[in-house]
Amino acid sequence: MDYTETAKMTSKGQVTIPLTIREILELEPGSTVMFKVTERGVVLSPCEIVEKSPYTAKEWRQIERLVAEKGKVYKTSGAAKKYVESL
Repeated sequence: MDYTETAKMTSKGQVTIPLTIREILELEPGSTVMFKVTERGVVLSPCEIVEKSPYTAKEWRQIERLVAEKGKVYKTSGAAKKYVESL
């Protein structure tokens, strides 16, 4: 399907997505959209952001075991991951 709309950008770089486009893409308030620059232009598409754990299930079990055994506390997830990787 080809459909064209135009919109003006504000001084803050904001653009209102026209109603017809929002309806076609099923966008609602709070929806997340992705912009992809291609050779032919910019593609706008709805997307979903999913949280991803920095640790595997095995690493979480090791961390939980270590915390229970030694009461270790790490200031950052990076420090905890580094320690788990050293095991």
